Amino acid sequence: MMKQFLSYALILMLFVSTASAQITPAMWNGSKEIEKQIKKTSFPDKLYPITDFGALEGSGNLCHEAINLAILACNQNGGGTVLIPKGEFFTGPITLKSNVRLHLDEGAVLKFATDKYLYTPAVLTRWEGVDCYNLRPLIYAYGETNIAITGKGIIDGQATNESWWSMCGSPLFGWKEGMTAQRNGGREKLLNFAETFTPIDQRQMTLEDGLRPQLINLYRCNTILIEDVTLKNSPFWVIHPLFCESLIVRGVQIFSHGPNSDGCDPESSKNVLIENCLFDTGDDCIAIKSGRNADGRKWNVPSENIIVRNCEMKDGHGGVVIGSEISGGYRNLFVENCTMDSPNLDRVIRIKTNNCRGGLIENVFVRNITVGECREAVLKINLLYESREQCDRSFPPVVRNVYLDNVTSRKSKHGVMITGYENGTNIQNIQVYNSQFDNVAAGNIISGAENVVLNKVTINGKAVK
Repeated sequence: MMKQFLSYALILMLFVSTASAQITPAMWNGSKEIEKQIKKTSFPDKLYPITDFGALEGSGNLCHEAINLAILACNQNGGGTVLIPKGEFFTGPITLKSNVRLHLDEGAVLKFATDKYLYTPAVLTRWEGVDCYNLRPLIYAYGETNIAITGKGIIDGQATNESWWSMCGSPLFGWKEGMTAQRNGGREKLLNFAETFTPIDQRQMTLEDGLRPQLINLYRCNTILIEDVTLKNSPFWVIHPLFCESLIVRGVQIFSHGPNSDGCDPESSKNVLIENCLFDTGDDCIAIKSGRNADGRKWNVPSENIIVRNCEMKDGHGGVVIGSEISGGYRNLFVENCTMDSPNLDRVIRIKTNNCRGGLIENVFVRNITVGECREAVLKINLLYESREQCDRSFPPVVRNVYLDNVTSRKSKHGVMITGYENGTNIQNIQVYNSQFDNVAAGNIISGAENVVLNKVTINGKAVK
């Protein structure tokens, strides 16, 4: 606890001493302190091949009973590795247990069946930042310690327009009149549960409500490793750590172009390292969250201490994003040495929130980012996101201490976009230093912010004053 307090104190002192000053390497010392706090997984040298528990290859064999039995046996015998060998295995939902590493050999493909009834009954989770019981995530854990998903294999959620994705309610993803979809009322029903403070055990969402499950949802877990696997075609968010601590996501490749296919969404989680990953998604590549509106404020658990480095972002609504479900707040983000490039990547660094969400977002460091092309803006801060949302609007958010250093972009519509409130006090101390934005179609748009400093910044070859 004292060590953790000291790291926060160090970060705070750095901000106090450098506000309105040139960005310096010393401001990154907080990242090193955070990394020291992340606990590492460790497993006994015992192997549990799923084939020893009855798993068979081929589409005619569903293996989740065998896989879950292997996980349970591994857990009850002190832990180890549950092995998915080379081959194609079909499965229903999987539940991870403490001290178990689920390992996919190179050449192993784990495909999740699209029979939606397999993912009932509902389990406790969050859906778009709101607490509820919803369809069982494809891989789920609750309250477990020392768990991992590793290996060079592929985990395929098999979501398509013909299976899960049409449930978003958009004809673009295959929805047709009469189909089950969240727009039929499930999403609105859940949001109303939150705004009326309905007890969580009464928020029982059914298949007919159309709220798609996550590919991986880890709830109140700690000491977690997800490494080297390829994750494809998620029904909804791909990796969703919720109330988790000490998480490493390393060397993972994510390909999912469905609706709401966020790559990795740490929510109300802390001490997280995401490195050497590839994101090619239909929504945000990385989106940091901490609960939506009343539910986020009720728990009041921020996400904090997240490091993103050496990652590649292709398609996505945003590269590294904070929000929009950020009512519990966020602090201490370090992003460095990433490349982002796609005409279908909308923004590079994005903070999105509104006065329904509230919360304090602070201490965001970004450096050494190479952008080939993004559609809208390199940095976007928007306090008017989803401005038509029906909710209690008495919780204006605060965004402060955002630093970008050595960010280059070859093509975008805007360099910096900041949209705050008229008084300007809710966005403070935004600094962009030593950065170059070329082929910018419409310059910068900055309003509703105090102390925005662009130092040694060029747009289309001209210095910004």
